[in-house]
Amino acid sequence: MKEIANLDRVPSPALLFDADAIEKNIALMVKIAGGDAERLRPHIKTHKCAEILRRQIEVGIRHVKAATIAEAELSAIAGVPDVLISYPLVGPAATRLHALTDRYPNTKFSALVDTESALADLVRSDGKTVDLFIDLDVGMHRTGVGPGQPAVALAQVLLATPGLRLAGLHAYDGHIHDASLDARKAQFQSAMEALDATLAAMESAGIEIPLIVSGGSPTFALHAERAAQSSRPHQCSPGTTVLWDTGYGNWYPDLPFEPAAFLLVRVISHPPAEPGGGPRICVDLGHKAVAAENPIASRVFFPAIPNAEFIGQSEEHLVLGVDDLDAWPVGTTLLGIPKHVCPTVALHQEARIVRSGAVTDEAWPIGARDRRIHV
Repeated sequence: MKEIANLDRVPSPALLFDADAIEKNIALMVKIAGGDAERLRPHIKTHKCAEILRRQIEVGIRHVKAATIAEAELSAIAGVPDVLISYPLVGPAATRLHALTDRYPNTKFSALVDTESALADLVRSDGKTVDLFIDLDVGMHRTGVGPGQPAVALAQVLLATPGLRLAGLHAYDGHIHDASLDARKAQFQSAMEALDATLAAMESAGIEIPLIVSGGSPTFALHAERAAQSSRPHQCSPGTTVLWDTGYGNWYPDLPFEPAAFLLVRVISHPPAEPGGGPRICVDLGHKAVAAENPIASRVFFPAIPNAEFIGQSEEHLVLGVDDLDAWPVGTTLLGIPKHVCPTVALHQEARIVRSGAVTDEAWPIGARDRRIHV
């Protein structure tokens, strides 16, 4: 891991974004997509940041996915022309979608649907058309209608409902995360067989599918290759690729993205060792600064202490076992790479920006960490 200068300027715990690494990762996304940015619809959930959206626009990325209304609104504020909310909108969320469309007329919004009962709430009372993608379950079993005839039946009801337009199929294969490329390819093939069977059933029923949006980060290159060979518009939707993390970085050498998000912490105490135990340090990285859904030893990786023992974590503290206490005086700065960057970013109001290997005075707001911006 490269050294970062000027860490003494930044209060901890803090989120850092390496702007140079972000630029490289965005460029690599476009390269994997065959140099055609129109084949990309990256997910904003990873960074929730308007500055990153603007940098994607600069290289020709005009389409994104969002998981929340706030993420979709931030995308529109940043100037993204086309936003797919890749989440089933029920209850007041449908009304908020309509409000987004009215407030940001220069952005095209669409959403997912996977059940007939959700269609009625998505119809606007003023007769304006709402674009919907059918969410297809290709193996994750989280959301999505079953492939083949169940998807066809939903499409037929959607097409028969005034005010709704079938915008395409959405197929997310987030269950595929094997380290082995061969294993990923095998599962990818199974998922794509479900998609192809659905496309064939749609064609037999006389239903045209204008666009396919598919994939996540681990299968990004596989979907990019498929998109390049597709006879219909096909977009890939990686998310983590823009920032990367140790959850993906240690597993997928075939995807050479580099970490661009770091956690700055400081040693705040030298707790006494337990009887028979080794030396310990305590750093200011609690549950409120790093995603805690993974086991304690899999929440953050400290390259400077690769063999650190993770002993305990609470809201503002993380206790580590170390070999040499003298190497870590109280006040020492330490950089960590999050295991799961998406929920970690959402815990911070801003990211301090690193350029040319040094922390600057620049900060990018994490604008969509809130559930509501205006709408």
